[in-house]
Amino acid sequence: MAIATLDQYIAAVKQRLPLIKSASRTSVALVPFSTFDLAGQPGAGTLAGASTSAGVVPNDATTGCPIINFSTGVGYLSKLEFYNTVISRLQLWDMLFKAGAYGFAAGTTTLSAQPAISSRCPDYPGSGTVFGNGAEIWIEVTTAFATGTAWQVQVTYTNSAGTAARTSIISAAQAAAALTQGKMFQIALQAGDSGVQKIESVIVTNGGTAMTAGNFNVLILRPLAQARIGVANTTVIQDMLSTGLPIIYQDSALIATVQADSTSTGLPDILIEIASA
Repeated sequence: MAIATLDQYIAAVKQRLPLIKSASRTSVALVPFSTFDLAGQPGAGTLAGASTSAGVVPNDATTGCPIINFSTGVGYLSKLEFYNTVISRLQLWDMLFKAGAYGFAAGTTTLSAQPAISSRCPDYPGSGTVFGNGAEIWIEVTTAFATGTAWQVQVTYTNSAGTAARTSIISAAQAAAALTQGKMFQIALQAGDSGVQKIESVIVTNGGTAMTAGNFNVLILRPLAQARIGVANTTVIQDMLSTGLPIIYQDSALIATVQADSTSTGLPDILIEIASA
Protein backbone atom coordinates (compact mmCIF):
# COMPACT_ATOMS: atom_id res chain seq x y z
CA MET A 1 0.00 0.00 0.00
CA ALA A 2 1.29 3.47 -0.85
CA ILE A 3 1.82 6.08 1.86
CA ALA A 4 -0.53 8.84 0.71
CA THR A 5 -1.40 10.70 3.92
CA LEU A 6 0.35 11.92 7.06
CA ASP A 7 -1.70 9.47 9.12
CA GLN A 8 -0.44 6.59 6.98
CA TYR A 9 3.14 7.77 7.46
CA ILE A 10 2.68 8.02 11.24
CA ALA A 11 1.23 4.50 11.32
CA ALA A 12 3.89 3.03 9.04
CA VAL A 13 6.60 0.72 10.35
CA LYS A 14 9.91 2.58 10.24
CA GLN A 15 13.48 1.35 10.06
CA ARG A 16 16.49 3.60 10.58
CA LEU A 17 19.71 2.57 8.88
CA PRO A 18 23.19 4.04 9.33
CA LEU A 19 25.54 4.40 6.37
CA ILE A 20 28.65 5.71 8.09
CA LYS A 21 32.30 5.75 7.05
CA SER A 22 35.10 5.85 9.61
CA ALA A 23 37.85 6.03 6.99
CA SER A 24 38.38 8.51 4.18
CA ARG A 25 39.86 8.27 0.70
CA THR A 26 42.06 10.65 -1.27
CA SER A 27 39.85 12.17 -3.93
CA VAL A 28 39.92 14.70 -6.74
CA ALA A 29 38.07 17.94 -6.06
CA LEU A 30 34.54 18.05 -7.53
CA VAL A 31 34.73 14.45 -8.81
CA PRO A 32 32.49 11.66 -7.39
CA PHE A 33 34.26 8.89 -5.47
CA SER A 34 33.08 5.55 -4.18
CA THR A 35 33.14 4.89 -0.44
CA PHE A 36 31.93 1.29 -0.75
CA ASP A 37 35.19 -0.37 0.34
CA LEU A 38 35.92 1.96 3.26
CA ALA A 39 35.50 0.93 6.89
CA GLY A 40 32.42 1.95 8.78
CA GLN A 41 28.89 0.81 9.54
CA PRO A 42 28.07 -1.39 7.76
CA GLY A 43 31.57 -2.75 7.27
CA ALA A 44 33.69 -2.33 4.19
CA GLY A 45 32.50 -3.94 0.97
CA THR A 46 34.64 -5.35 -1.82
CA LEU A 47 35.25 -2.75 -4.50
CA ALA A 48 36.15 -5.09 -7.38
CA GLY A 49 33.27 -6.83 -9.11
CA ALA A 50 33.03 -10.61 -9.09
CA SER A 51 31.91 -11.21 -12.70
CA THR A 52 33.02 -9.72 -16.01
CA SER A 53 31.06 -12.14 -18.20
CA ALA A 54 27.56 -11.67 -16.74
CA GLY A 55 27.70 -9.27 -13.81
CA VAL A 56 25.64 -9.55 -10.63
CA VAL A 57 22.69 -7.80 -9.01
CA PRO A 58 23.87 -6.74 -5.53
CA ASN A 59 21.33 -6.72 -2.69
CA ASP A 60 21.11 -5.75 0.96
CA ALA A 61 22.96 -8.93 1.94
CA THR A 62 25.99 -7.77 -0.06
CA THR A 63 28.80 -6.89 2.34
CA GLY A 64 29.04 -3.12 2.54
CA CYS A 65 25.29 -2.49 2.13
CA PRO A 66 22.93 -1.90 5.10
CA ILE A 67 20.47 -4.67 5.89
CA ILE A 68 16.84 -3.78 5.12
CA ASN A 69 14.50 -5.73 7.38
CA PHE A 70 10.92 -4.96 6.37
CA SER A 71 9.45 -8.14 4.88
CA THR A 72 6.02 -7.15 3.57
CA GLY A 73 4.53 -4.20 1.73
CA VAL A 74 6.42 -1.38 0.07
CA GLY A 75 9.19 0.74 1.56
CA TYR A 76 9.71 4.47 1.04
CA LEU A 77 12.71 6.69 1.72
CA SER A 78 10.99 9.00 4.20
CA LYS A 79 13.82 10.83 6.01
CA LEU A 80 17.55 11.43 5.56
CA GLU A 81 20.23 13.03 7.69
CA PHE A 82 23.35 13.83 5.66
CA TYR A 83 26.61 14.78 7.41
CA ASN A 84 30.25 15.02 6.39
CA THR A 85 33.47 16.37 7.85
CA VAL A 86 34.30 18.12 4.55
CA ILE A 87 32.37 20.36 2.18
CA SER A 88 30.89 17.98 -0.36
CA ARG A 89 27.90 16.62 -2.19
CA LEU A 90 26.66 13.26 -0.86
CA GLN A 91 24.56 11.01 -3.08
CA LEU A 92 22.56 7.91 -2.16
CA TRP A 93 21.95 5.18 -4.74
CA ASP A 94 20.42 1.75 -5.21
CA MET A 95 23.14 -0.31 -6.92
CA LEU A 96 21.15 -2.37 -9.42
CA PHE A 97 23.97 -4.07 -11.30
CA LYS A 98 27.72 -4.52 -10.97
CA ALA A 99 30.07 -6.03 -13.54
CA GLY A 100 33.85 -6.21 -13.31
CA ALA A 101 36.55 -5.86 -12.55
CA TYR A 102 37.62 -5.19 -16.15
CA GLY A 103 41.26 -4.69 -17.08
CA PHE A 104 42.96 -1.61 -18.49
CA ALA A 105 43.89 -3.19 -21.83
CA ALA A 106 42.14 -2.25 -25.07
CA GLY A 107 39.46 -4.68 -26.22
CA THR A 108 35.79 -5.61 -26.04
CA THR A 109 34.14 -7.85 -23.43
CA THR A 110 30.71 -9.17 -24.39
CA LEU A 111 28.38 -10.07 -21.54
CA SER A 112 25.83 -12.87 -21.59
CA ALA A 113 23.23 -14.29 -19.17
CA GLN A 114 23.03 -10.97 -17.32
CA PRO A 115 20.68 -11.07 -14.31
CA ALA A 116 17.54 -8.94 -14.62
CA ILE A 117 17.26 -5.67 -12.68
CA SER A 118 13.51 -5.31 -13.33
CA SER A 119 12.45 -6.15 -9.76
CA ARG A 120 14.29 -3.03 -8.53
CA CYS A 121 12.88 -0.62 -11.13
CA PRO A 122 9.81 1.30 -9.90
CA ASP A 123 8.44 1.58 -13.44
CA TYR A 124 8.44 -2.18 -14.01
CA PRO A 125 4.77 -3.21 -14.37
CA GLY A 126 5.38 -6.90 -13.70
CA SER A 127 5.39 -7.77 -17.38
CA GLY A 128 6.45 -6.16 -20.62
CA THR A 129 9.73 -4.72 -21.79
CA VAL A 130 9.56 -1.00 -20.89
CA PHE A 131 11.29 -0.21 -17.57
CA GLY A 132 14.50 1.23 -16.18
CA ASN A 133 13.81 4.90 -16.83
CA GLY A 134 16.30 6.99 -14.88
CA ALA A 135 18.80 4.18 -14.31
CA GLU A 136 22.35 5.40 -15.03
CA ILE A 137 25.63 3.80 -16.14
CA TRP A 138 28.72 4.58 -14.06
CA ILE A 139 32.38 3.57 -14.15
CA GLU A 140 34.10 2.83 -10.82
CA VAL A 141 37.90 2.50 -10.66
CA THR A 142 38.85 -0.49 -8.51
CA THR A 143 42.63 -0.45 -8.97
CA ALA A 144 44.52 2.75 -9.79
CA PHE A 145 45.72 3.07 -13.39
CA ALA A 146 49.41 3.56 -14.22
CA THR A 147 51.70 5.09 -16.84
CA GLY A 148 49.32 5.70 -19.70
CA THR A 149 47.42 8.43 -21.52
CA ALA A 150 44.15 8.92 -23.41
CA TRP A 151 42.33 5.91 -21.93
CA GLN A 152 38.62 5.66 -22.78
CA VAL A 153 35.67 3.33 -22.16
CA GLN A 154 32.32 2.84 -23.87
CA VAL A 155 29.45 0.40 -23.38
CA THR A 156 26.63 -1.05 -25.42
CA TYR A 157 23.36 -1.64 -23.59
CA THR A 158 19.60 -2.20 -23.75
CA ASN A 159 17.73 1.02 -23.06
CA SER A 160 14.60 1.52 -20.95
CA ALA A 161 12.36 1.06 -24.00
CA GLY A 162 13.78 -2.44 -24.42
CA THR A 163 15.86 -1.54 -27.48
CA ALA A 164 19.10 -3.52 -27.62
CA ALA A 165 22.48 -2.58 -29.16
CA ARG A 166 22.42 1.02 -28.01
CA THR A 167 25.89 2.59 -27.82
CA SER A 168 26.95 5.02 -25.11
CA ILE A 169 28.98 8.14 -25.73
CA ILE A 170 32.66 7.24 -25.37
CA SER A 171 34.13 8.66 -22.19
CA ALA A 172 36.51 11.61 -22.23
CA ALA A 173 40.15 10.57 -22.69
CA GLN A 174 41.92 10.33 -19.34
CA ALA A 175 45.52 9.86 -18.29
CA ALA A 176 46.55 7.32 -15.68
CA ALA A 177 47.10 9.97 -13.02
CA ALA A 178 43.39 10.88 -13.18
CA LEU A 179 42.20 7.28 -12.76
CA THR A 180 42.78 6.78 -9.05
CA GLN A 181 41.14 4.13 -6.88
CA GLY A 182 37.51 4.82 -6.13
CA LYS A 183 37.04 7.47 -8.81
CA MET A 184 33.65 7.34 -10.52
CA PHE A 185 32.30 8.93 -13.67
CA GLN A 186 29.00 8.64 -15.48
CA ILE A 187 28.74 7.28 -19.01
CA ALA A 188 26.38 9.32 -21.18
CA LEU A 189 23.67 7.35 -22.98
CA GLN A 190 22.99 7.40 -26.69
CA ALA A 191 20.98 10.45 -27.74
CA GLY A 192 17.28 10.03 -26.95
CA ASP A 193 17.72 7.41 -24.21
CA SER A 194 16.58 8.02 -20.63
CA GLY A 195 17.45 4.76 -18.87
CA VAL A 196 19.09 1.36 -18.93
CA GLN A 197 17.94 -2.24 -18.52
CA LYS A 198 21.07 -4.24 -19.31
CA ILE A 199 24.78 -3.89 -20.14
CA GLU A 200 25.71 -5.82 -23.29
CA SER A 201 29.42 -5.11 -23.83
CA VAL A 202 32.31 -3.09 -22.42
CA ILE A 203 34.73 -1.49 -24.88
CA VAL A 204 38.16 -0.20 -23.82
CA THR A 205 40.44 1.88 -26.05
CA ASN A 206 43.93 3.25 -25.47
CA GLY A 207 45.37 6.23 -27.29
CA GLY A 208 48.86 7.64 -26.96
CA THR A 209 50.81 5.67 -24.37
CA ALA A 210 48.98 2.49 -23.36
CA MET A 211 48.15 1.78 -19.72
CA THR A 212 50.20 -0.73 -17.76
CA ALA A 213 47.79 -1.30 -14.87
CA GLY A 214 44.27 -0.51 -13.74
CA ASN A 215 40.86 -2.12 -13.28
CA PHE A 216 37.29 -0.87 -13.18
CA ASN A 217 33.65 -1.85 -12.69
CA VAL A 218 30.60 -0.97 -14.75
CA LEU A 219 27.57 -0.13 -12.57
CA ILE A 220 23.90 0.53 -13.16
CA LEU A 221 22.71 2.89 -10.42
CA ARG A 222 19.26 4.21 -9.52
CA PRO A 223 19.57 7.68 -7.96
CA LEU A 224 17.62 8.09 -4.71
CA ALA A 225 18.70 11.34 -3.02
CA GLN A 226 21.48 13.85 -2.63
CA ALA A 227 22.49 16.74 -0.41
CA ARG A 228 25.03 19.51 -0.49
CA ILE A 229 27.11 19.86 2.68
CA GLY A 230 28.00 23.54 2.35
CA VAL A 231 29.85 23.79 5.67
CA ALA A 232 32.11 21.07 7.05
CA ASN A 233 30.82 19.16 10.10
CA THR A 234 27.20 20.13 9.55
CA THR A 235 24.05 18.11 8.93
CA VAL A 236 21.38 18.45 6.24
CA ILE A 237 18.01 16.92 7.15
CA GLN A 238 15.47 15.97 4.50
CA ASP A 239 11.92 14.99 5.50
CA MET A 240 9.51 13.02 3.32
CA LEU A 241 8.49 16.15 1.41
CA SER A 242 12.13 16.72 0.51
CA THR A 243 12.98 13.11 -0.33
CA GLY A 244 9.84 12.66 -2.45
CA LEU A 245 9.37 9.18 -0.93
CA PRO A 246 11.25 7.12 -3.55
CA ILE A 247 10.60 3.39 -3.33
CA ILE A 248 13.07 1.23 -1.44
CA TYR A 249 12.89 -2.51 -2.01
CA GLN A 250 13.42 -5.29 0.50
CA ASP A 251 16.67 -6.17 -1.29
CA SER A 252 17.88 -2.70 -2.35
CA ALA A 253 21.69 -2.34 -2.27
CA LEU A 254 22.11 1.13 -0.79
CA ILE A 255 25.47 2.84 -1.40
CA ALA A 256 26.82 6.37 -1.07
CA THR A 257 29.22 8.43 -3.15
CA VAL A 258 31.05 11.61 -2.18
CA GLN A 259 31.86 14.54 -4.46
CA ALA A 260 34.13 16.64 -2.25
CA ASP A 261 35.27 20.20 -2.87
CA SER A 262 38.71 19.15 -1.59
CA THR A 263 41.01 16.14 -2.00
CA SER A 264 39.47 13.97 0.72
CA THR A 265 36.10 12.25 0.92
CA GLY A 266 35.99 13.03 4.63
CA LEU A 267 33.93 10.88 6.99
CA PRO A 268 30.39 10.85 5.53
CA ASP A 269 27.51 9.85 7.77
CA ILE A 270 24.01 9.22 6.38
CA LEU A 271 21.10 8.15 8.56
CA ILE A 272 18.30 6.64 6.48
CA GLU A 273 14.67 6.20 7.49
CA ILE A 274 12.55 3.74 5.53
CA ALA A 275 8.80 3.73 6.15
CA SER A 276 6.97 0.61 5.00
CA ALA A 277 3.25 0.19 4.62
